[in-house]
Amino acid sequence: MGRILIFLFIYLLCSSFIGKKITWVAIGDSITYLNNHIDETGNRITKGYLTMVVEKDSNIHYVNKGYNGWTAGNIASEIEKIDIPKAELYTIFLGTNDWWQGRPVGTLEDYIKNSGNQTFYGSLRIIIEKLHALNPKAKIILITPMQRADFVYWQDFKNNAYGSYKEKNGQRLESFAAAVVAIGKYDRTLVVDLYHDKRLDISKLVNFKFLKNPKTNSYVKYKYPDYIDIPFDPIKDNYPYPKGAQNLTYDGLHPTEKGYRIISSKLSQYISANNSSLFK
Repeated sequence: MGRILIFLFIYLLCSSFIGKKITWVAIGDSITYLNNHIDETGNRITKGYLTMVVEKDSNIHYVNKGYNGWTAGNIASEIEKIDIPKAELYTIFLGTNDWWQGRPVGTLEDYIKNSGNQTFYGSLRIIIEKLHALNPKAKIILITPMQRADFVYWQDFKNNAYGSYKEKNGQRLESFAAAVVAIGKYDRTLVVDLYHDKRLDISKLVNFKFLKNPKTNSYVKYKYPDYIDIPFDPIKDNYPYPKGAQNLTYDGLHPTEKGYRIISSKLSQYISANNSSLFK
């Protein structure tokens, strides 16, 4: 009987460590949101990076706090209303909408001095402060925005945007990526830098953009950067990203499963490297 009790005690002790679950809250925009809204991609994907990460580690349970079209400013202003739970791991994947909507990126001083929600730096300070308040021991991983090609929404061609190859409101998207890196360095927080990952370079996001040649009026498969100055008419033209055009994104902005695999593999590496602090 004594041996059985000892065996049972050892089994319960080991299983409490081996089987421990952690909660991961993923804060982001549509790139995060679409993981749980596959139908809104026209079923161009079957899963996103959150699902891919937990498939590699069954001890992780994710909570998707991605909001379609939101900026870091939106998240910061609604931080007390969106019901972010206490967790062992948080990721913050924002910035691309801040850039496109023309929000000022600001400076590291905005972050250090907690200057408010007027800049991207300031917004991230508000978000990170909230996460520290929820769980001071939580691990936070920051994710930079990806580069982006010309975006055209498959359900509404009028919803389109040029890529990160030029400025919006006098700012480069790379400045927002640099802000995430700078905050990570200042706070000694892990940063997954997708913007500078050569596998996600703008030239690889789509295979081509299917546009009318202005001189011949015939459709041509234009590769980057040749498509930059070719006009697109959202009323008359065909969708510029048919299936063959899709590579790392299916619409110039949102990842395909091929793109999500790169994101998830990189994120999984960072999580695995910190298992000792997460699973304890």
